[in-house]
Formats: sequence, C-alpha cells, structure tokens
Amino acid sequence: MPDPSVAPSRALTPGRLVALTIAVLFTAALLRAPVLAVAPVAGIVGADLGVSAAVVGLLTSIPVLAFAICSPIAVWVIRRGGIDFALSLCLAGAIVGCLIRSAGGLPAALVGTAVIGLFLTIGNVVVPIIIAREFPRERAHFMTGVYTSAINVGTMTVTLATAPLAEQIGWRSAILVWAGFGVVALAVWLGLHGVRGALVPRAAATALPVGEAPPRVLRSASTWLLGAAFAGQAFSFYGVTAWLPSLLEDEGFATAAAGGIAAIFQVAGIVGALFVPILTTRVSILSGVLFVAVGWLAIPIGFAVDPSLWWLWCAVGGVAQGGGLTVVFIMIGALGGSDDTVAGRSGVVQGTGYGLAAVGPIALGALHDATGTWLPVLIAVGAAVVLFGVAGTLAAAPLRRR
Repeated sequence: MPDPSVAPSRALTPGRLVALTIAVLFTAALLRAPVLAVAPVAGIVGADLGVSAAVVGLLTSIPVLAFAICSPIAVWVIRRGGIDFALSLCLAGAIVGCLIRSAGGLPAALVGTAVIGLFLTIGNVVVPIIIAREFPRERAHFMTGVYTSAINVGTMTVTLATAPLAEQIGWRSAILVWAGFGVVALAVWLGLHGVRGALVPRAAATALPVGEAPPRVLRSASTWLLGAAFAGQAFSFYGVTAWLPSLLEDEGFATAAAGGIAAIFQVAGIVGALFVPILTTRVSILSGVLFVAVGWLAIPIGFAVDPSLWWLWCAVGGVAQGGGLTVVFIMIGALGGSDDTVAGRSGVVQGTGYGLAAVGPIALGALHDATGTWLPVLIAVGAAVVLFGVAGTLAAAPLRRR
C-alpha cells in the first residue's frame, strides 16, 4: 500500500471525488485516442499526403516508441515540477501536439505525432501516482480499473467514429476532435487545483538527474519483475491487436467481419479492467495476476487448437488483456513509497514494457512472413503471457505477505 506518510493532498469530499474521477476518465481516453485515431483513416491520410502505408504507420508507432524512450523524461518532469504540474503539462502538450499534427503536410504530421507521444508518456507515468495519492487502498484499486477501462472505451470510440467523422469534416479535423478529451480533463484539473496549483512547477527537494530512478527502486527486484510482467502483457496486447484481424482473414472471414470480430477482444477489455479490482481487493493481488495469465492463454492456445471458437477466445482473452493492464498499475502503487519512489517505479516499469511492446507487431509479422503460418506467432504470444504470469506472480509475493 502507499506509504502512510504520504497523505492525499486534500480531503476526498464527494465533490472532489466526482471531479477527480472525471479528470482521470478523460485523461485515460486521451492517452490512446490521438495515437489510434490515424488507423481508421490510414488510407485517406496516405493518399492525401502522398506517402506509403509504412510512412502512415509511423503516425501510430512513433508514440508507442516514445512511451518507452521518454519514460525517464516523464519521471524527471514529475520530480522537478510535481505530479499536479506534470498532469497539466501532459494534457496541454498533447493538445498542442494534436493541433500541430493537423496543421499541414507530412512534416507537421510527424512533428505533431512526436510531440503527442512525448507528453502522453508523462500521463502514462503520472496517472497511477495520482490515483495512489488521492484514493484509499480499496478505492484506489477500483479507480485503477476505471482508469484502464476508460482507456479501452476511448480506443473503441475513436475506432468506430473517426472514419465517419472524416467523411463529414475531413481527416485532419476528425483526428483533431479527440483532443477534446484533453480539453475537458485540463479544465476539470484546473478547477480542482486552481491555475497556480496546476500550472506552477513545485520542484521536489530530492529531485534527481533526468532518467535516474531512486536507488531503492533500481535495487528492488519487485520493480524489475513488474517491468517484465508489463512487458509480457504489452507485447501480447499490441501484437494481438495488430495481427488478429489478419489471422481471422486467413481463417476465411471477410476483412470487415475480421475487424468486427477483433473488436470483441478490445470491448471485452472493459469487463476485465473493472472485474480485476474486485479480485485484488476481496481476495488478493496474486489472484488477479493468475486470473489474467490463465485468461490470456485463451488466445494462443484457443486459436491453435480450434479457431472456429473465435468468439470464445476473443471474449476470454479480451477480458484478460483489460485486467492485465489494471493489475500492473495496481501493483505500481501497492508496492508503496513516496511520490518520488512510485514515479521512479512507474517509469522503469512502463519504459521496459513499452520498449518490448514497440517491437511486438514487427517481430510477430516477421515471424509469420518467415514461416508462412500463424502457429509460431501464437507460440510467441503464449511465451509472452507466461512471462507475465511468472514475473507478475513473483512481483505480487511481497504484497501477499503484507
């Protein structure tokens, strides 16, 4: 649990609870919406900018790479400016990045995408810290589930609505619309803390150089085990998200049908994100890890054994992937420590996880091209799930002893 010496910034009154929840929900939606908004209109974007599909793919892959590379910068910002300032900077910077991306041709799109990735990385790291600071343990678990489910809801909304919007207002405006999530979150955050409290940096007296985590975090086996668990979860999620539609097409489904079936995997994640906190609070965090690991195996084992039960494997695996992100974020806060320690832990865990996630789709695609079959791809996903299960179980052990 969080260090008892680190109290929430203010009493959690009903009004503050509602405002915090709104800020967390809209921030969560923003953390993925601008990244994934390009995918539904990739063909239109490529034709308008006169570039190949590979170049358009950079508009999605650059932010994921930033999540890995820029995590040390995010930790430094949190230490130098404080977590309230860090979230404000994340929201404002991402909005500016969205404006740049939609302002012109390919250079603007690439620069804006890089800016989006940088500032959203700060949000990835700081939101779990805010939840751990603001909420009691039981409610913090539930709010972590709400946070990760909101990420899935934002992803689903963007996937369904961007293409129809592009037909009406053009692709630039259609992908810019989703910056509205950040506008709402920033407005609520400013209302909670005031302009000075939200926008004025408050450097910690113990701030460390950029990229340097507290020695306690770097020496902690739990930090690196949690990083390995998140790497297994993230590799599996991004790999399956990228290639599940293609696998289904090879099983005989039309392109549109394959995309619809793959959406089950994403929507089911909302259920997992909300169910896992029930396990972690009423049973144990270890039970949440095991639930996720077993459920995740439905994808590689199920599709290898009987692809005709696609609906079952997508549903069960989808619930697991939503729960996997949730239980990792729960453990980031539950391992305890000051804001500085939790920030360092969050940066190491997410930097490690997203680093492996960034190569997931590429590695699995290359594996399929080399073998001409999906079985080795499913085996690789299964191995990543096992990594999550083993490392997550070991990381949860000290929490079980507590």
